[in-house]
Amino acid sequence: MVTHPNEALNNRRVLICRPRPEAERLARAFKNAGARVQVLPMLEREPITDDPSIRSRILDIDQYSHVIAVSPYAASLLTEWLDIWWPQTPTGVLWYGVGAGTAAVFADYGLDTRRPITGHTSEALLALPELAQLEHKKVLIVRGEQGRDLLPQALQDRGAQVTLLPLYRRFAPEHDEAAVSHHLTRFDPEVVITLSGETLNNLISLGNNNGHNLKQCLMVVPVERVARLAREAGLPNVCVPESLADHAIVAAVADQLASPDASSGKTK
Repeated sequence: MVTHPNEALNNRRVLICRPRPEAERLARAFKNAGARVQVLPMLEREPITDDPSIRSRILDIDQYSHVIAVSPYAASLLTEWLDIWWPQTPTGVLWYGVGAGTAAVFADYGLDTRRPITGHTSEALLALPELAQLEHKKVLIVRGEQGRDLLPQALQDRGAQVTLLPLYRRFAPEHDEAAVSHHLTRFDPEVVITLSGETLNNLISLGNNNGHNLKQCLMVVPVERVARLAREAGLPNVCVPESLADHAIVAAVADQLASPDASSGKTK
């Protein structure tokens, strides 16, 4: 690992495609390390406000043995609901975050939260001993309107009664041709941050539709599953950080750019 990320990142061009406000926070971290940064979100989110079942599930949340949030955004929306309907935090519930960032949102709210010791995936969460035996246990999974089936299916296979609680919708934002040209052509990024499979797919689609070649960019993705998607799409230069904390992403990109193999498109 490079001792000072600034050595590898000074004046390097980084395009961040994650949603706001996380994009601006990560942009500051890269700028502090000397990089030139622009933000072009490939994914937007909006809270679901038109589903009356959300309120009833929040009011019944004390009936669940385990409550799992799959992202920091899901956790933050849930705490907003809890703040409205649960002046005193319900007891007897085990709270989980898929990854340190998600767990931190719950912890900041005062919840005793469990998370994977290493990793930030559903697979890592499922390795926790508290989730090994779930016969007749009720589990609430807080997430977006659509999501992977791996976690709910695995918990059901372990005997749990699983309820999904979608609190937000995801959609691809519309960017005019001038904005796309500015960020992908004139800025000509060397590094692109795409921290979900959906974000990556939206970017690839945008690039294909506008004739922009992303093959020379270092693509930063969250997990190996998304890295495979990138390689299958013809993007060979892929980086998977050890965690999705801002400092870890910056350090991983600095390491990759400092690697002797960086110019050849090989990844660590």
